[in-house]
Amino acid sequence: MATSRFKSLRTAFLTGLVLVAPLVVTIWALRLIIGFVGGSITPLFAPYLPEMLSHLPAIVWDVLITFLVLVLVTLLGYLSHLFLGQFVGAVAERLIQGIPGIGGFYNSVKQFIETFGAKDRAQFSKVVLVQFPRAGVYTIGFVTNQGRGEPHAHLSADHWAVFVPTCPSPVNGFFMYAPVAELIELEMSVGDGMKTVISCGAVLPSWSDPADARAALKSSGFK
Repeated sequence: MATSRFKSLRTAFLTGLVLVAPLVVTIWALRLIIGFVGGSITPLFAPYLPEMLSHLPAIVWDVLITFLVLVLVTLLGYLSHLFLGQFVGAVAERLIQGIPGIGGFYNSVKQFIETFGAKDRAQFSKVVLVQFPRAGVYTIGFVTNQGRGEPHAHLSADHWAVFVPTCPSPVNGFFMYAPVAELIELEMSVGDGMKTVISCGAVLPSWSDPADARAALKSSGFK
């Protein structure tokens, strides 16, 4: 009985410790920051405070000074992001472009993203599998137009305009009118299709077959 009570008390103590520990650590960290920032700056102007304010506890000034410093640092970071961020980004981009091999790949990917980025992704309406460069071999293509024009008047079946990018430089590629009956439409988004092409197939979006999902539900007793 005594052993059972001891285990119960130990469990209750450990549970309370887990609940209290984050609060204690947070208070300790705040005191450390306030003491380091406010405690270092407050003595510099404390002698010049008006008499009516000099009677306030030092902790009040430490907290106030720490808050002001945090606001100023945040403002500085925001301004740096606006004005210096572009400069730093440009320098970093020049450094990357100067690396043999990587620079060319970086430029290709950048040009591809700028050309077919989120702003212009509407140019690609579907992701499809198209047989290329020969029958029986498939690659990812992007449907750019499903309309009919003069070229379609000379084709015997419905064709879609399809862009097949090259890899690993997807800014270049092949344009073709492919028979709709020979295209396999995919459920993946245009963004996931781009990632797959740019990574040469190394990045493959996760996907669950609806037929497999229905079979799993049926085996679990759901209809």
